[in-house]
Amino acid sequence: MALSLSPSLLGGVSLALATCLALPAAAQAPQAPQATQAAQPAREPAHAEIPALQATAPSPDAPDPSLSPECRVPGSKLYTLAKLKAVKKALREHRAVQVLTIGSNSGGLGTAATYPVRLEDALTRSLPDIEVTVESRGVSGEIAFGAAERLRNQVAEIEPDLVVWQVGGNDALARVDIEGFSQSLAETVSWIKSHGIDVVLVDPQYTASLAKDDYYRQFVQAIQKVAEREQVPLVQRYEAMRYLATRAISALKGEARGDTAQSGAGFRLADLGYRCMAEHVTRAITVSLLQPDVPVTPPPGN
Repeated sequence: MALSLSPSLLGGVSLALATCLALPAAAQAPQAPQATQAAQPAREPAHAEIPALQATAPSPDAPDPSLSPECRVPGSKLYTLAKLKAVKKALREHRAVQVLTIGSNSGGLGTAATYPVRLEDALTRSLPDIEVTVESRGVSGEIAFGAAERLRNQVAEIEPDLVVWQVGGNDALARVDIEGFSQSLAETVSWIKSHGIDVVLVDPQYTASLAKDDYYRQFVQAIQKVAEREQVPLVQRYEAMRYLATRAISALKGEARGDTAQSGAGFRLADLGYRCMAEHVTRAITVSLLQPDVPVTPPPGN
């Protein structure tokens, strides 16, 4: 079943991307007189080249209205952003964008099998007039080290512009050494980037039982640190699912009572997580594409 995104996401992001991608970096801000340039460092206005960003990126603490009602999560609980240079380059060249998804929930049987299809459809809708192909190479139960070994061959075969990597859940359940996991993940992300390919990380899913597992939560935190250090976008699936869980369980308590309500909540939350994941990943990608090409220089004295 194709994922339907709201007009505010499609229209706003399309306009913002068109404005951002149509102009070279040097033309995005007015040229100041030579004397002014010599006296003061050039600074890029944070949103000057993307006027629609304010309309498409709500307050970090407000549920994102561009998402489907059942998937709405505040931006602060949904993603951290970074530049996606390879994808933006493909868009500027008006060529197809190749996406490789890896991780245990990137394919397979059941509800999870629809995720790559939904992601391809959502990205195609968000990037008009651009062909987007999503190639899924997920392996059930795979840990990060095993994925890293396979990834080198897959990159050579598919030549993606972007790798979306769901990672950490199986490692946590298998009680893999956290330090070794972090090192392997960071090295693999660095290797992917060194080949001119963008990376988006997706941290583990949330359940009420796993939320009580301190070791599991440490893996979530480790992935956040790697994403920050390697400067790649992160889809905060754990935080997003926890936010949705609180809302879903509250709604279910109005329908049923006792253990039946709780077990039903767990089942429905898992299904909801898969259905929302494509939207959440797409949102993180499209908003990351609106990041300015040139780093913003802080004012003197800051």
